[in-house]
Amino acid sequence: MIATENIAQKPVKDLLQEYPFLEGFFEEQNIDLNTDDQRSIEDIFAEVDEEDREDFALDQDKLVDSMLAYIDQMMAFLDTKEDKGVKSLTIKAGTNKSKEPEKFEELTIHKSEIICIVGPTGSGKSRLLGDIEWVAQNDTPTNRQILINNDIPDKKWRFSSSDKLVAQLSQNMNFVMDLTVYEFVELHAQSRMVENEQEVIEKIIAQANKLAGEQFTPDTPVTSLSGGQSRALMIADTAILSSSPIILIDEIENAGIDRKKALDLLVGEEKIVLMATHDPILALMGDKRIVIKNGGIDKIIETSPEEKGFLTELEKMDNTVQLMRKRLRSGEILTSLR
Repeated sequence: MIATENIAQKPVKDLLQEYPFLEGFFEEQNIDLNTDDQRSIEDIFAEVDEEDREDFALDQDKLVDSMLAYIDQMMAFLDTKEDKGVKSLTIKAGTNKSKEPEKFEELTIHKSEIICIVGPTGSGKSRLLGDIEWVAQNDTPTNRQILINNDIPDKKWRFSSSDKLVAQLSQNMNFVMDLTVYEFVELHAQSRMVENEQEVIEKIIAQANKLAGEQFTPDTPVTSLSGGQSRALMIADTAILSSSPIILIDEIENAGIDRKKALDLLVGEEKIVLMATHDPILALMGDKRIVIKNGGIDKIIETSPEEKGFLTELEKMDNTVQLMRKRLRSGEILTSLR
Protein backbone atom coordinates (compact mmCIF):
# COMPACT_ATOMS: atom_id res chain seq x y z
CA MET A 1 0.00 0.00 0.00
CA ILE A 2 1.12 3.59 -0.58
CA ALA A 3 1.58 6.02 2.30
CA THR A 4 -1.86 7.31 3.38
CA GLU A 5 -0.79 10.02 5.82
CA ASN A 6 -2.59 13.35 5.17
CA ILE A 7 -3.56 12.36 1.63
CA ALA A 8 -6.98 13.98 2.16
CA GLN A 9 -5.18 17.29 2.80
CA LYS A 10 -2.93 17.03 -0.25
CA PRO A 11 -3.73 19.47 -3.12
CA VAL A 12 -5.45 17.74 -6.01
CA LYS A 13 -2.86 19.29 -8.34
CA ASP A 14 -0.09 17.42 -6.50
CA LEU A 15 -2.08 14.18 -6.48
CA LEU A 16 -2.63 14.32 -10.24
CA GLN A 17 1.02 15.14 -10.82
CA GLU A 18 2.11 12.12 -8.80
CA TYR A 19 -0.62 9.79 -10.06
CA PRO A 20 -1.86 11.05 -13.48
CA PHE A 21 -4.34 8.17 -13.76
CA LEU A 22 -6.37 9.62 -10.84
CA GLU A 23 -8.06 11.94 -13.32
CA GLY A 24 -10.06 8.93 -14.52
CA PHE A 25 -10.90 7.97 -10.92
CA PHE A 26 -12.32 11.42 -10.12
CA GLU A 27 -14.38 11.35 -13.33
CA GLU A 28 -15.88 8.02 -12.27
CA GLN A 29 -16.83 9.63 -8.94
CA ASN A 30 -18.50 12.55 -10.79
CA ILE A 31 -16.06 14.99 -9.18
CA ASP A 32 -15.24 17.81 -11.60
CA LEU A 33 -11.58 18.81 -11.22
CA ASN A 34 -8.78 20.25 -13.30
CA THR A 35 -5.04 19.58 -13.22
CA ASP A 36 -4.33 22.96 -11.58
CA ASP A 37 -6.85 22.50 -8.76
CA GLN A 38 -5.21 23.61 -5.52
CA ARG A 39 -8.02 22.26 -3.34
CA SER A 40 -7.63 19.12 -1.27
CA ILE A 41 -10.19 16.32 -0.85
CA GLU A 42 -11.13 17.91 2.49
CA ASP A 43 -11.62 21.30 0.81
CA ILE A 44 -13.85 19.77 -1.86
CA PHE A 45 -16.06 18.06 0.73
CA ALA A 46 -16.24 21.22 2.83
CA GLU A 47 -17.74 23.05 -0.18
CA VAL A 48 -20.52 20.46 -0.64
CA ASP A 49 -23.58 21.06 1.55
CA GLU A 50 -24.95 18.23 3.64
CA GLU A 51 -28.07 17.76 1.50
CA ASP A 52 -25.99 17.24 -1.68
CA ARG A 53 -23.75 14.78 0.17
CA GLU A 54 -26.79 12.67 1.01
CA ASP A 55 -28.25 12.98 -2.51
CA PHE A 56 -25.00 11.85 -4.15
CA ALA A 57 -24.01 9.42 -1.35
CA LEU A 58 -20.72 11.25 -0.85
CA ASP A 59 -18.50 10.13 2.02
CA GLN A 60 -14.99 11.49 2.44
CA ASP A 61 -13.52 8.47 4.23
CA LYS A 62 -14.97 6.02 1.70
CA LEU A 63 -13.72 8.17 -1.19
CA VAL A 64 -10.21 8.27 0.24
CA ASP A 65 -10.22 4.50 0.85
CA SER A 66 -11.43 3.88 -2.71
CA MET A 67 -8.81 6.24 -4.10
CA LEU A 68 -6.01 4.49 -2.21
CA ALA A 69 -7.18 1.09 -3.45
CA TYR A 70 -7.36 2.46 -7.01
CA ILE A 71 -3.81 3.83 -6.77
CA ASP A 72 -2.48 0.48 -5.49
CA GLN A 73 -4.19 -1.43 -8.30
CA MET A 74 -2.93 0.94 -10.97
CA MET A 75 0.61 0.93 -9.58
CA ALA A 76 0.59 -2.88 -9.70
CA PHE A 77 -0.85 -2.92 -13.21
CA LEU A 78 1.75 -0.44 -14.45
CA ASP A 79 4.60 -2.40 -12.79
CA THR A 80 6.03 0.64 -11.01
CA LYS A 81 7.88 -1.16 -8.25
CA GLU A 82 11.50 -0.22 -8.67
CA ASP A 83 13.10 -2.88 -6.52
CA LYS A 84 11.65 -6.32 -5.98
CA GLY A 85 14.38 -7.10 -3.45
CA VAL A 86 15.89 -9.92 -5.52
CA LYS A 87 19.51 -10.44 -4.55
CA SER A 88 19.99 -14.02 -5.73
CA LEU A 89 18.47 -16.80 -7.81
CA THR A 90 19.06 -20.46 -6.90
CA ILE A 91 18.50 -23.42 -9.25
CA LYS A 92 18.05 -26.72 -7.38
CA ALA A 93 18.72 -29.90 -9.33
CA GLY A 94 16.01 -31.91 -11.02
CA THR A 95 16.27 -34.63 -13.67
CA ASN A 96 17.18 -34.94 -17.33
CA LYS A 97 15.03 -36.38 -20.13
CA SER A 98 15.89 -39.91 -18.98
CA LYS A 99 14.75 -39.06 -15.45
CA GLU A 100 18.31 -39.34 -14.19
CA PRO A 101 19.45 -36.82 -11.51
CA GLU A 102 21.21 -33.74 -12.84
CA LYS A 103 24.94 -33.62 -12.14
CA PHE A 104 24.89 -30.81 -9.58
CA GLU A 105 23.02 -30.02 -6.37
CA GLU A 106 22.30 -26.33 -6.63
CA LEU A 107 23.59 -23.16 -8.29
CA THR A 108 23.14 -19.70 -6.79
CA ILE A 109 23.45 -16.66 -9.07
CA HIS A 110 23.78 -13.12 -7.74
CA LYS A 111 23.06 -9.65 -9.12
CA SER A 112 25.40 -8.45 -11.88
CA GLU A 113 26.47 -12.01 -12.75
CA ILE A 114 26.31 -13.35 -16.29
CA ILE A 115 25.57 -17.06 -16.64
CA CYS A 116 25.74 -18.62 -20.10
CA ILE A 117 23.82 -21.75 -21.02
CA VAL A 118 25.43 -23.92 -23.69
CA GLY A 119 24.61 -27.21 -25.36
CA PRO A 120 23.52 -28.72 -28.68
CA THR A 121 20.30 -27.62 -30.36
CA GLY A 122 17.39 -29.37 -28.64
CA SER A 123 19.43 -30.21 -25.55
CA GLY A 124 17.17 -28.28 -23.17
CA LYS A 125 18.59 -24.75 -22.95
CA SER A 126 15.19 -23.12 -23.50
CA ARG A 127 13.61 -25.49 -20.98
CA LEU A 128 15.97 -24.17 -18.30
CA LEU A 129 15.06 -20.59 -19.21
CA GLY A 130 11.40 -21.61 -19.03
CA ASP A 131 11.84 -23.13 -15.56
CA ILE A 132 13.37 -19.88 -14.32
CA GLU A 133 10.66 -17.73 -15.91
CA TRP A 134 7.94 -19.95 -14.40
CA VAL A 135 9.80 -20.02 -11.05
CA ALA A 136 9.47 -23.81 -11.12
CA GLN A 137 8.62 -25.61 -7.88
CA ASN A 138 9.22 -29.27 -8.83
CA ASP A 139 6.22 -28.98 -11.16
CA THR A 140 7.80 -28.92 -14.64
CA PRO A 141 9.14 -31.83 -16.73
CA THR A 142 12.64 -31.30 -15.26
CA ASN A 143 11.41 -31.35 -11.63
CA ARG A 144 13.73 -28.41 -10.85
CA GLN A 145 13.09 -25.93 -8.07
CA ILE A 146 13.86 -22.20 -8.28
CA LEU A 147 14.48 -20.20 -5.11
CA ILE A 148 14.69 -16.43 -4.75
CA ASN A 149 16.96 -15.10 -2.02
CA ASN A 150 17.33 -18.71 -0.82
CA ASP A 151 13.60 -18.98 -0.19
CA ILE A 152 10.45 -20.26 -1.92
CA PRO A 153 9.29 -17.29 -4.02
CA ASP A 154 6.05 -15.37 -3.71
CA LYS A 155 3.32 -16.90 -5.88
CA LYS A 156 2.63 -13.49 -7.44
CA TRP A 157 5.76 -13.95 -9.58
CA ARG A 158 4.14 -16.99 -11.15
CA PHE A 159 0.59 -15.81 -11.64
CA SER A 160 0.58 -12.01 -11.70
CA SER A 161 0.92 -10.19 -15.02
CA SER A 162 2.08 -7.05 -13.23
CA ASP A 163 4.78 -8.45 -10.91
CA LYS A 164 7.27 -9.76 -13.41
CA LEU A 165 10.33 -11.40 -11.90
CA VAL A 166 11.79 -12.12 -15.33
CA ALA A 167 12.12 -10.19 -18.59
CA GLN A 168 12.80 -12.48 -21.54
CA LEU A 169 14.41 -11.26 -24.74
CA SER A 170 13.51 -13.77 -27.42
CA GLN A 171 15.40 -14.48 -30.62
CA ASN A 172 12.85 -12.78 -32.88
CA MET A 173 11.64 -9.30 -31.99
CA ASN A 174 8.95 -7.89 -34.28
CA PHE A 175 6.94 -4.74 -33.60
CA VAL A 176 3.37 -4.44 -34.85
CA MET A 177 2.33 -1.14 -33.24
CA ASP A 178 2.15 2.06 -35.27
CA LEU A 179 4.53 4.16 -33.17
CA THR A 180 7.85 5.90 -33.62
CA VAL A 181 10.83 4.81 -31.53
CA TYR A 182 10.37 7.88 -29.35
CA GLU A 183 6.65 7.23 -28.85
CA PHE A 184 7.28 3.58 -28.01
CA VAL A 185 9.85 4.41 -25.31
CA GLU A 186 7.75 7.36 -24.09
CA LEU A 187 4.74 5.06 -23.61
CA HIS A 188 6.79 2.70 -21.44
CA ALA A 189 8.35 5.58 -19.49
CA GLN A 190 4.93 7.09 -18.80
CA SER A 191 3.52 3.75 -17.67
CA ARG A 192 6.42 3.48 -15.22
CA MET A 193 5.84 7.11 -14.18
CA VAL A 194 9.53 7.99 -14.14
CA GLU A 195 10.34 11.46 -12.82
CA ASN A 196 12.96 12.43 -15.42
CA GLU A 197 10.99 11.09 -18.38
CA GLN A 198 12.72 13.04 -21.15
CA GLU A 199 16.19 12.17 -19.86
CA VAL A 200 15.32 8.46 -19.59
CA ILE A 201 13.86 8.35 -23.12
CA GLU A 202 16.95 10.00 -24.59
CA LYS A 203 19.24 7.66 -22.63
CA ILE A 204 17.44 4.53 -23.88
CA ILE A 205 17.57 5.63 -27.53
CA ALA A 206 21.23 6.65 -27.22
CA GLN A 207 22.17 3.32 -25.60
CA ALA A 208 20.22 1.39 -28.24
CA ASN A 209 22.16 3.19 -30.99
CA LYS A 210 25.42 2.24 -29.28
CA LEU A 211 24.38 -1.41 -29.50
CA ALA A 212 22.93 -1.37 -33.01
CA GLY A 213 25.11 -1.91 -36.04
CA GLU A 214 23.00 0.60 -37.96
CA GLN A 215 21.85 3.87 -36.38
CA PHE A 216 18.20 4.96 -36.17
CA THR A 217 16.49 8.17 -35.10
CA PRO A 218 13.77 8.84 -32.49
CA ASP A 219 11.20 9.40 -35.25
CA THR A 220 11.93 6.07 -36.97
CA PRO A 221 8.76 3.91 -37.00
CA VAL A 222 9.35 0.83 -34.83
CA THR A 223 7.84 -1.32 -37.60
CA SER A 224 10.70 -0.33 -39.91
CA LEU A 225 13.50 -1.29 -37.50
CA SER A 226 15.72 -4.17 -38.57
CA GLY A 227 16.03 -7.25 -36.37
CA GLY A 228 19.27 -5.95 -34.87
CA GLN A 229 17.84 -2.49 -34.24
CA SER A 230 14.73 -3.97 -32.61
CA ARG A 231 16.84 -6.15 -30.35
CA ALA A 232 19.09 -3.20 -29.44
CA LEU A 233 16.08 -1.06 -28.54
CA MET A 234 14.52 -3.79 -26.40
CA ILE A 235 17.78 -4.52 -24.58
CA ALA A 236 18.29 -0.83 -23.76
CA ASP A 237 14.64 -0.44 -22.75
CA THR A 238 14.75 -3.57 -20.58
CA ALA A 239 18.03 -2.60 -18.90
CA ILE A 240 16.97 0.94 -18.04
CA LEU A 241 13.18 0.85 -17.57
CA SER A 242 12.18 -2.70 -16.68
CA SER A 243 11.84 -3.46 -12.98
CA SER A 244 12.37 -7.18 -13.65
CA PRO A 245 15.60 -8.14 -11.83
CA ILE A 246 16.29 -11.24 -13.96
CA ILE A 247 16.95 -11.08 -17.70
CA LEU A 248 16.76 -14.21 -19.85
CA ILE A 249 18.28 -13.97 -23.33
CA ASP A 250 17.78 -16.65 -25.94
CA GLU A 251 20.29 -16.46 -28.81
CA ILE A 252 21.78 -12.98 -29.09
CA GLU A 253 24.65 -13.86 -31.44
CA ASN A 254 22.88 -13.22 -34.72
CA ALA A 255 21.07 -10.07 -33.65
CA GLY A 256 23.37 -7.58 -35.41
CA ILE A 257 24.27 -5.75 -32.19
CA ASP A 258 27.38 -5.13 -30.10
CA ARG A 259 27.11 -8.13 -27.79
CA LYS A 260 29.70 -7.02 -25.23
CA LYS A 261 28.13 -3.58 -24.83
CA ALA A 262 24.71 -5.19 -24.48
CA LEU A 263 25.87 -7.42 -21.62
CA ASP A 264 27.79 -4.57 -19.96
CA LEU A 265 24.64 -2.43 -20.05
CA LEU A 266 22.46 -5.14 -18.49
CA VAL A 267 24.98 -6.00 -15.79
CA GLY A 268 25.60 -2.30 -15.09
CA GLU A 269 21.92 -1.99 -14.20
CA GLU A 270 22.39 -4.76 -11.58
CA LYS A 271 20.41 -7.43 -13.38
CA ILE A 272 20.91 -11.19 -13.11
CA VAL A 273 21.61 -12.24 -16.70
CA LEU A 274 21.18 -15.78 -18.07
CA MET A 275 21.89 -16.31 -21.72
CA ALA A 276 21.43 -19.37 -23.92
CA THR A 277 24.02 -19.24 -26.69
CA HIS A 278 26.00 -21.16 -29.31
CA ASP A 279 28.55 -18.34 -29.63
CA PRO A 280 31.97 -19.14 -28.04
CA ILE A 281 32.64 -15.43 -27.50
CA LEU A 282 29.44 -14.96 -25.52
CA ALA A 283 29.97 -18.23 -23.65
CA LEU A 284 33.37 -17.04 -22.45
CA MET A 285 32.03 -13.58 -21.53
CA GLY A 286 29.98 -15.19 -18.77
CA ASP A 287 31.17 -15.66 -15.21
CA LYS A 288 30.04 -19.29 -15.43
CA ARG A 289 28.50 -21.52 -18.06
CA ILE A 290 25.92 -24.21 -17.61
CA VAL A 291 26.38 -27.19 -19.94
CA ILE A 292 23.11 -28.87 -20.93
CA LYS A 293 22.93 -32.47 -22.16
CA ASN A 294 19.86 -34.65 -22.69
CA GLY A 295 17.61 -32.04 -21.08
CA GLY A 296 19.62 -31.83 -17.85
CA ILE A 297 22.44 -29.74 -16.39
CA ASP A 298 25.56 -31.83 -16.97
CA LYS A 299 28.26 -29.39 -15.81
CA ILE A 300 28.70 -25.95 -14.28
CA ILE A 301 32.04 -24.44 -15.34
CA GLU A 302 33.58 -21.25 -13.99
CA THR A 303 35.32 -19.27 -16.74
CA SER A 304 39.05 -19.48 -16.07
CA PRO A 305 41.68 -16.74 -16.63
CA GLU A 306 43.14 -18.91 -19.40
CA GLU A 307 39.77 -19.00 -21.16
CA LYS A 308 39.49 -15.23 -20.81
CA GLY A 309 42.79 -15.08 -22.66
CA PHE A 310 41.27 -17.10 -25.50
CA LEU A 311 38.38 -14.64 -25.51
CA THR A 312 40.73 -11.84 -26.55
CA GLU A 313 41.87 -13.85 -29.56
CA LEU A 314 38.31 -14.83 -30.48
CA GLU A 315 37.24 -11.18 -30.33
CA LYS A 316 40.03 -10.24 -32.75
CA MET A 317 38.81 -12.93 -35.18
CA ASP A 318 35.23 -11.76 -34.75
CA ASN A 319 36.21 -8.14 -35.44
CA THR A 320 37.80 -9.30 -38.69
CA VAL A 321 34.62 -11.14 -39.69
CA GLN A 322 32.48 -8.09 -38.84
CA LEU A 323 34.77 -5.85 -40.90
CA MET A 324 34.52 -8.24 -43.85
CA ARG A 325 30.75 -8.23 -43.57
CA LYS A 326 30.69 -4.42 -43.56
CA ARG A 327 33.00 -4.19 -46.59
CA LEU A 328 31.00 -6.73 -48.56
CA ARG A 329 27.73 -4.95 -47.76
CA SER A 330 29.17 -1.69 -49.06
CA GLY A 331 30.00 -3.36 -52.38
CA GLU A 332 33.75 -3.56 -51.88
CA ILE A 333 35.83 -6.21 -53.66
CA LEU A 334 38.10 -7.85 -51.10
CA THR A 335 41.83 -7.93 -51.81
CA SER A 336 42.97 -8.48 -48.22
CA LEU A 337 41.59 -9.37 -44.80
CA ARG A 338 42.39 -5.93 -43.37
